[in-house]
Amino acid sequence: MTVRPFVPYPDKRLKTVAAPVEAITDEIRAIWDDMVETMDAMPGYGLAGPQIGVMQRLAVVDCSDERGQAVRMANPEILHASAKLREHEEASPNLPGLSAVIERPRAVTVRFINEAGEVVEQDFVNLWATSVQHQIDHLNGKMYFDNLSRLKRERLLKRAAKLGIT
Repeated sequence: MTVRPFVPYPDKRLKTVAAPVEAITDEIRAIWDDMVETMDAMPGYGLAGPQIGVMQRLAVVDCSDERGQAVRMANPEILHASAKLREHEEASPNLPGLSAVIERPRAVTVRFINEAGEVVEQDFVNLWATSVQHQIDHLNGKMYFDNLSRLKRERLLKRAAKLGIT
């Protein structure tokens, strides 16, 4: 397993929709292993393929207290999102040193292909739901700050420029 480097914002890969995964292979499992290792080294709650330059619809999420509970997902899609919202301060290693409070559905039902190659549906709530939605945004070429109003997004990106990280 390897800790992989992050693609720095504003790299165009972070604005590109990732390609679907055709099959779960040993290569895909090795990428997931690297993603978990990279996520744990951050430390963070999730990671999507494009964040490390892998332009496939792969994500990992682990919001457990003890870690080691990573959910590995290929081609995740939200089937249902709760009407009840939850605020959480989100950030990204692709634009380090900045964060913003984002409001997202408190619970989601997600369909994805798991490590065994099975299509499964799983419910996620609270921080798990936030992280899964954050990763799916990355797979769709969106960053967390794309969920902000135009004014708040511009302020955040101006701050990034002042800090010299864009």
